[in-house]
Amino acid sequence: MTISMTGFATRKGQGAGHSWAWEMRGVNGKGLDLRLRVPDWIDGLELALKAELTKALARGNVQLSLKVARDGMGDGVEGLRLNRAALAAALQALNQVEEAAMEAGVTLAQATAADVLTLRGVLDATAAEVDTGALRQAILADLPGLLADFQAMRADEGAALNGILTAQLDRIAALVTEAKAAMAERATTAAERLHEAVAKLLAASEAMDPQRIAQELALIAVKNDITEEIDRLTAHVAAARALLADSAQVGRKFDFLVQEFLREANTLCSKAQSLELTRIGLDLKTVIDQMREQVQNVE
Repeated sequence: MTISMTGFATRKGQGAGHSWAWEMRGVNGKGLDLRLRVPDWIDGLELALKAELTKALARGNVQLSLKVARDGMGDGVEGLRLNRAALAAALQALNQVEEAAMEAGVTLAQATAADVLTLRGVLDATAAEVDTGALRQAILADLPGLLADFQAMRADEGAALNGILTAQLDRIAALVTEAKAAMAERATTAAERLHEAVAKLLAASEAMDPQRIAQELALIAVKNDITEEIDRLTAHVAAARALLADSAQVGRKFDFLVQEFLREANTLCSKAQSLELTRIGLDLKTVIDQMREQVQNVE
């Protein structure tokens, strides 16, 4: 079962006098990169969430955001508290201002309570006292539901990815079969050309050693033989199909295998010595490159 690293999930929950909303996103990554945006006033929540996510996920760049609101207070948990020391200082300052204005013969409008409350420091925004332990446990108890939705989407994406990769492997297997046939045709044509070239050389110069020529021809034949490349490509196709059927995290193995695919295709092109084999080699490289892009999303 192929699992994709692409996923998305949202969820809402309620408990311990609060309500919350989750949002979780995931894209491909070489390792597991967790980025959390959670309320820092809930003691130990971020560490606990990271521990659970690390258990559930193997790879991917994952972003998790959580917004918490106390029931009946809207977003956040901010409360207002009267700072009596600041209020006393503000009232004293207002009194001094009024006395200075009277001495200067200036009439001021009467300050209202609302005016005083707007002065800096008179009202403090402070976190409302809550039982963060109970809230943390309620939030953590809701996490498995979010993870289940997230993993379900990754599984759906993985199923689609499996189909794409399977089709690409089928195409590679078909091209390897074509390469086998082209190799047999090339062998016949190449042998005829070599015999003609050797006959011309021998006719032009009797001093040439026929045995040495035979050795050189044998070396050329070995250099241009693509049997090993075709055998390895066939083995790689079988290995890739086995990875697609594996239930474990196979993304890294698959990524390495694709590099081996490309290595064999490059070697085949360099040894082609025929238009047909060159075309097949280039088609192989194109399909393998497309497969590499898809494999980047496999967990």
